[in-house]
Amino acid sequence: MPASSMYRRPLGRSSAHRESLLRNLVTSLVHHEQISTTYAKAKEAQRMAEKLITLGKKNTNATRVKAEGYLHQPQKHIDKVFGELRMRYADRPGGYTRLLLSEPLKDDSAESAILSLVDGPKDMRFNMTARALLRQQTENLPMNELTATNVRKVTRFRKNGVEELAREVGQLKVTNMKREVQEKELFEKDGTRVKFTRVIRGGGRRGAPGGL
Repeated sequence: MPASSMYRRPLGRSSAHRESLLRNLVTSLVHHEQISTTYAKAKEAQRMAEKLITLGKKNTNATRVKAEGYLHQPQKHIDKVFGELRMRYADRPGGYTRLLLSEPLKDDSAESAILSLVDGPKDMRFNMTARALLRQQTENLPMNELTATNVRKVTRFRKNGVEELAREVGQLKVTNMKREVQEKELFEKDGTRVKFTRVIRGGGRRGAPGGL
């Protein structure tokens, strides 16, 4: 048995079914750039996705044929691997995917995870870092060590990374402002008007409408 087979998770399936499952997951990852599944499946799909992108970066006829074996309906997705993704990761030596643990879908379900391609539109760390920067700017907070480290990580290999991160912060700021305006308009339209009554001496009551 090859050494690489010693730590592969069987995922409770036969070898053929396991490979078909992983091909489905990797194909979805290439297409959507982010998938949610159990941690065990995500970890194995991550291994295959890393190999697939490495093949795409080599960009030869031989690696193209081999890469097609990692995908379902390769004719629909192989061009992205050897085109967009090859260019995106041209200067990145590895680590093309990111795996984050997430809450299980049900109390009795297996540990879940989110697997995404880095430096793309679904890069969760990039978005989270932009949100952290916006919060620091809004609340006039100093840059902390964790955020500074994440800034370096998410901009290092991304094309025009610093500019893209600044643009993401700006877009989040605009989105937050729009949401605040919508919430204010909704409150003014549907907000509760408080009415109060004032007891008049002698037993009478007179309503005095008022609004907040």
